[in-house]
Amino acid sequence: MDSSSYDTSAATAFILPPGTHTVALGIGDLNGIMRGKRIPATHWGTICKGGNAVSIAMLAMDMTCDVWDTPYVNFNNGFPDMHLFPLTAPVPVPWEPGVAFCLGRAEGMDHKPVPIDPRAALVKQIERATAMGLTIMCGTELEFYLLNPETMQPVEKGIQVYSLARAAQNEYVLGPIRQMIDEMGIPIEQSNPEYAAGQAEVNIRYGEALESADRVIMFRNLVKELVQTKGLLATFMAKPFIDQSGNGFHTHYSVWKDGKNLFADHGKLSRTGLTFLAGLQKRMAEITLAGSTTPNAMRRRRSYTFCPTAANWGYDNRTVGLRVLEGTDSAVRIEKRDAAADCNPYYLLACDIAAGLDGIEQGLEPTAPCLGDGYAPGAEGVGKLPTDLTSAVTLAESSDFMKQVLGEERHTILVQQAKREIEFVAAQVTRVEIERYMRNF
Repeated sequence: MDSSSYDTSAATAFILPPGTHTVALGIGDLNGIMRGKRIPATHWGTICKGGNAVSIAMLAMDMTCDVWDTPYVNFNNGFPDMHLFPLTAPVPVPWEPGVAFCLGRAEGMDHKPVPIDPRAALVKQIERATAMGLTIMCGTELEFYLLNPETMQPVEKGIQVYSLARAAQNEYVLGPIRQMIDEMGIPIEQSNPEYAAGQAEVNIRYGEALESADRVIMFRNLVKELVQTKGLLATFMAKPFIDQSGNGFHTHYSVWKDGKNLFADHGKLSRTGLTFLAGLQKRMAEITLAGSTTPNAMRRRRSYTFCPTAANWGYDNRTVGLRVLEGTDSAVRIEKRDAAADCNPYYLLACDIAAGLDGIEQGLEPTAPCLGDGYAPGAEGVGKLPTDLTSAVTLAESSDFMKQVLGEERHTILVQQAKREIEFVAAQVTRVEIERYMRNF
């Protein structure tokens, strides 16, 4: 599913697979949740040529579909329409015969890009890299829980991370995830049981950054669809259980030119890699909101949880924020480990890549590497990362860098949503409060 290799003006680029009766066409919303419509195959040619009308509110509502007044779309302008056009070639859905699946693109009624489309923020950074003669490559790792949809509890008990016996036990669902989603054009490298009962990790093979972000949007949606056929619920929620491992979204970056990995110098991290790393390190705290957008997502950010709490870096060190991996020239890369699995990949990658490119352009220098415990006092590198959403919002609001990367309107909506989420959570009386205080006071 190469998201950049199709002629979006030609319906012939999106010919349906034989036997298709329905096309599922969608895009990633404010939170990277895939939303769209199911279209009869008989109407597909019309959609390819003229688009499918949907409300722009799709790009300005929260994960519960609640809407509010935003600068671009609001109650005063009546939440007008935009059009969805296919972006990738439709592919058959293996578990739903006759249905094809397709990523779309958003276009305003004026035939111009939609200013609040999250994907456009990443497109801008890819265009910047291209103008520099660079290709940004990114691999993604996503964690999620498999739950009983009635009890909302994990489908298994006990922690058996990497256990092949546990993997075999879960093969009835993870096998189809690897095989069927791979068949749909999202290259799956591997899966494994993660560090909690019912938790799994799936790695998507690296590719060009925009395509990688597109794959995350599609992957999360397809996983949720597929596991429903097994009677399960999949959740990418960052911290569904306070006493269990959180769901992370690790990104692996490298920069290429003329078929060569510029991060590699005889298998070691090159000078270019160090400058990209320094750019990430400089901006890591202030762009926290791009990777952790809810109070729940910030619950992952605790010491000794393998989620970083500082903008430090090290070689093959899972306690730091930025982990450098060396080896063959093609494998040298930088892993950024702080984001939550439920964030918008377009915003995450756009902010990370912009920071890294700044580092290259400005010749920035990183701090000394952390050679031990990245959580220990004195191992903070360039400073602590936010561990609560209010702090992350404060940094984001004052960040001219983040405003420039996301665009003023997208930045405003993301901050508005975060403030709303803070208020929603703060307005609740928690079970802990009831258990501790109701009988005792």
